[in-house]
Amino acid sequence: MADVGLYGLAVMGQNFALNMADKGFSVSVCNRSPDKVDATVARAKVEGDLPLKGYKDAKEFIESLSKPRKVIMLVQAGAPVDSTIKVLSEFLEAGDVLVDGGNEWFPNTIRRAQELEPKGIHFVGMGISGGEEGARNGPSLMPGGPKEAFELLKPILVKAAAQVDDGPCVTYIGPVGSGNYVKMVHNGIEYGDMQLIAEAYDILKHIAGMTNDELAATFASWNQTELQSFLIEITAIIFTKKDDLTSEGYVVDKVLDKTGMKGTGRWTVQEAAERSTPAPTMACALDARYLSARKDERIAASSILNGPAEFPKVDRGQLVGDVMAALYCAKICSYAQGMNLIKAASEHNNWNIDLGECSRIWKGGCIIRAAFLSNIKSAYDKNGQLANLLVDPDFAASLNSRQNAWRRVVSLCVASGVACPSMSASLSYFDYYRRGSLPANLVQAQRDFFGGHTYERTDRPGTFHCLWDDSHKDIGDLASRIAGNL
Repeated sequence: MADVGLYGLAVMGQNFALNMADKGFSVSVCNRSPDKVDATVARAKVEGDLPLKGYKDAKEFIESLSKPRKVIMLVQAGAPVDSTIKVLSEFLEAGDVLVDGGNEWFPNTIRRAQELEPKGIHFVGMGISGGEEGARNGPSLMPGGPKEAFELLKPILVKAAAQVDDGPCVTYIGPVGSGNYVKMVHNGIEYGDMQLIAEAYDILKHIAGMTNDELAATFASWNQTELQSFLIEITAIIFTKKDDLTSEGYVVDKVLDKTGMKGTGRWTVQEAAERSTPAPTMACALDARYLSARKDERIAASSILNGPAEFPKVDRGQLVGDVMAALYCAKICSYAQGMNLIKAASEHNNWNIDLGECSRIWKGGCIIRAAFLSNIKSAYDKNGQLANLLVDPDFAASLNSRQNAWRRVVSLCVASGVACPSMSASLSYFDYYRRGSLPANLVQAQRDFFGGHTYERTDRPGTFHCLWDDSHKDIGDLASRIAGNL
């Protein structure tokens, strides 16, 4: 009998099945399209005669598994997950574990768990990050569901996950829904990270005038510093790739500037608004993708709207150093916003998520793996109630010492007409967060003027309403004025 089953044999599913088999577990696989079952079995044979068997009938697939059965689904999010659950659950029994490893909207996972509960089937939503290569050789795994279900899965997940200096890149995230949530925020951080790197590229290419070879060397050198990360590493490689279709120029220059997306970044920004948690770096990254999609509009606008006639003169060496510093500072802000969103959701849903463990399991396998995740883990290890990564002493020192370079880069972009939405939004986030006094007093005064929404005072406790001019009348009860406030 097989140790684990995997249903759904597209790229991620096929590779994760082979990963588990490669770690010594016997694996049964099944798919709606029989040809993919055959392809996976053939790969298992070629890649080391791995202990993997294919099934083309769902009932036979489930019956091939040892009890309590453990089944991982890797199918497209949404309706396909529901239809797959309907097929598989017919043959599952109480105590069996069913795992959704896709990028699913977390309320759907909670709903499915509730629907399966009467049958006694444990449902787990597990984020998997690392792409094709990670799925095959070791991803970052973020499971959320019943603790007893995790304990049944743990021996398999611990071996299948990426391995780093302080353990496997998997941990029990929390109750059902929490694993999908953490993966969603991971992807939101990924959006911010990628946009910040793209902005750094734009600055160095168009203001500093760097060639692809120079950009490759710069990013490769940055990958030996505090910026060391998977995304910086692959960016350096991308700049070196010559065009394989025309044999002229570089692939990066032939790629159309329209960014696709799967929706997790949008969910992250929506959730940030729902939890009243600021996430400007990620929000601007999402907006940048939306704007990139309006290619025809941008081409038309480019002949109508003017920017500065020329770029200011710059010292290239200093600019490269400044951009490196600005990128690091903005990156800290992006991760800070993501961690605070997880914290807010954890408190709201009573998930008790360990933020230090989240940063630890992102150190390997996943797309946002980076050297400074060790610093993030250290920050939460020192202070589990840390209000914001920005005020951790080590991160605060990094931001304070680099802020002048960060400001020079954003100022230069404004003067040059080169947009840096996420980098400048990160700086505004830093500047807003570090100030003890904000112009929100005027906004609150305006709200009280036009809507009688009341305000608090700096010199005494309580709630107040002002009769700003002759049109305002005293209608008494202030409590009714603030009813419904978020």
